[in-house]
Amino acid sequence: MQKFLHGLQFPAGPPLDGAHSRGIHAHANAPHLSTLILLTGMAVLSLNMFLPSLPRMIVDLGATESSMALAVSGYMIVSALLQLVMGPVSDRLGRRPVMLFAVALYMVASVGCVLAQDEMLFLVFRMAQAVIITSTVLGAAIIRDQFPAREAASKMGVIGASMALAPMLGPTVGGILDTVIGWRAIFALYAALGAMALALVWADLGETLKTGPRPLRLSDYTSLLRSGRFWSYAMCQAFSVGAFYVFIAGAPFVATRLWDLSPAWIGAGIGSITGGFLLGALATARLAPRLGIHRLILVGRLIPAVGLSLGLLAFLMGYSSPFLLFGFTMTVGVGNGLTMANANTGAISVRPDLAGTAASLAGALAVTGGAALTWITLLAVERSSTPVMLLSLILGSALAALAAGIIAIRLDRAGGFDEL
Repeated sequence: MQKFLHGLQFPAGPPLDGAHSRGIHAHANAPHLSTLILLTGMAVLSLNMFLPSLPRMIVDLGATESSMALAVSGYMIVSALLQLVMGPVSDRLGRRPVMLFAVALYMVASVGCVLAQDEMLFLVFRMAQAVIITSTVLGAAIIRDQFPAREAASKMGVIGASMALAPMLGPTVGGILDTVIGWRAIFALYAALGAMALALVWADLGETLKTGPRPLRLSDYTSLLRSGRFWSYAMCQAFSVGAFYVFIAGAPFVATRLWDLSPAWIGAGIGSITGGFLLGALATARLAPRLGIHRLILVGRLIPAVGLSLGLLAFLMGYSSPFLLFGFTMTVGVGNGLTMANANTGAISVRPDLAGTAASLAGALAVTGGAALTWITLLAVERSSTPVMLLSLILGSALAALAAGIIAIRLDRAGGFDEL
């Protein structure tokens, strides 16, 4: 990891592909990669760190389970909507002012969550916290502003590898804070992280967008939606994420009903897929500049396709073990680590001048697709909570991602984008 994190300052090196014709140049005050890692990590931690505290929060705020569920589901919906807005706004106004606004609002919203005494006020501030999703959208756009596609994918791989730790550590840290101090300490930590991030953005994040002022236009979205290249990369990313959503939605039901695993063991099994993602993301960070995004996407899609097929065959032959299930589904994490940064790079490389808009749209499509696949999974496992059913659903999503990736590669090559 130290090798990847060495020299985290973005150099003011060569411009993007074709950047001279668009007037885009690397900025002397481009941010450290560590700043983007912190910003992206805040988005992950804001979703999951407080989850162990939900029961106590319901009691303290005099809320109901259904209303407090909005702290998760409502937050995700608002995040998806904000993704559609913040990227295009950053293409118009620049990355720096939009990021400053988002982090400042997040810090204020976190303080509001700490001080809220009833569920309605808490949920209002909680929805406002969703603005931190801006960091994931603009992080990708900022990197693409600075680097050609292969180097951009490598940098995104470093961020992905670092962020793989957040889903594992977040709930643990949140549980400890709740036990020792109380659940409000979690949101106080969010506020402190927001203040730290605001200072970092102010001091470290120079403007990387150099296309000049441009109006907000609906045609920016439509131009992307008319692009087969964008759709194929976005669907490759969406179905890759979807395979993960299917797994985390269905695995607890299968593991409980078939093997009667405890929540601790189920959590460890689900964590295995995150470990796989870490390995894949580290490989992307190391190999993307040399191999390019096409090869890594293809390998990243073949690994889960083969692994899940073997797992499905094993259960059809009568073998039954949670180690088999979690072992074969770990290939989903490895494949996603090899795919996500590269597919995202491909999507925002369709129109580099609209990198923020493309990142927003691709992210929103991934969230929407993940929600739909989660719903389908819950309906399916309600009828048949078996490894065969679960693996079939995950494999279907993985194969769809593979097909989309192959289409993206063919369209790139047909258009003369072999350098990707």
